[in-house]
Amino acid sequence: MASPDDYLLMSGIQHFSFCRRQWALIHLEQQWSENQRTAEGRLQHTRCHDVTLTEKRGDLLIARGMRVVSHRLKLTGDCDVVEFHKDPNGVSLQGRRGLWQPMPVEYKHGRSKVNDADRLQLCAQAMALEEMLVCEVPEGEIFYEETRQREHVSLTPELRSTAQTMADEMNRLFARGYTPKSKPGKHCNACSLKELCLPALYQQADPAAYLREHIEEGAP
Repeated sequence: MASPDDYLLMSGIQHFSFCRRQWALIHLEQQWSENQRTAEGRLQHTRCHDVTLTEKRGDLLIARGMRVVSHRLKLTGDCDVVEFHKDPNGVSLQGRRGLWQPMPVEYKHGRSKVNDADRLQLCAQAMALEEMLVCEVPEGEIFYEETRQREHVSLTPELRSTAQTMADEMNRLFARGYTPKSKPGKHCNACSLKELCLPALYQQADPAAYLREHIEEGAP
């Protein structure tokens, strides 16, 4: 039976939702290429994951860099921030008086997205907290650095089901050691791995013509 040390990184579910090939290049093949966006995001997370910055503000307890694990998802990782709000329906915490309701808060460098990639990562964190603390975590928030705003996320049954399905698929692909084939699209422009993933494409003077040529070659 696998131990938490063998579980996949929880942050990978965000990569997986964005692009399965990107996830495999990072988590299977250990490839990484940093651009300005990823560098700024990494620096931003340095403060979030400073476990020495745990603080209490009245009825609010803020824990940073909290390690979580989900045996159901077979994922493990660190929450940027977990806010514990004093609540009569909450759970007890070691060394703290009263009852507390946990809520994960994920920090992202950009802005809110149409797809659920960021929300699925937040949902996985909440599901892990539920297992660890034996409680319900119905909601979370994502703070976007670019807009300096928080997005409230209701952790619906649909979102939880998608998180479970993706975690299961991640584990199956990892066990097989399988890297999905590339599927070039507009999303590739925002990927820091685009030149590693599609080197031939980005060495061409005219990427659009290159794509058209290869699509035509594969046509019946």
